[in-house]
Amino acid sequence: MRFSKEKRRRKIHLRIRKSVKGTAQRPRLSVYRSNISIYCQLIDDTAGRTLVAASSRDNGVEKATKVEQARQVGKMIADKAKSINIESVVFDRSGYLYHGRVKALADGARDGGLKF
Repeated sequence: MRFSKEKRRRKIHLRIRKSVKGTAQRPRLSVYRSNISIYCQLIDDTAGRTLVAASSRDNGVEKATKVEQARQVGKMIADKAKSINIESVVFDRSGYLYHGRVKALADGARDGGLKF
């Protein structure tokens, strides 16, 4: 039986999550990509809570291509992280290929000053 794309992505995501863990000092930057929008959040896995979140549906994101919106979301999450004194994170691509919108979000976060 073959895996669907979603089942394959979830299987990869679980394999990644075995080694990627976020702490209060270095939270996990988790990415979720839908057909329309892109979402990301900083998660402290030891406490089990979300510290900050950003998405392309927020007010600060201008209308542009999906890749440009992802870059804006990356810069937005970096600004929010700096406001709570977080400088470095662990990147969790959630089973998506590091390409396109996921890469643009990571580049935007790096441009905003996050280290990973």
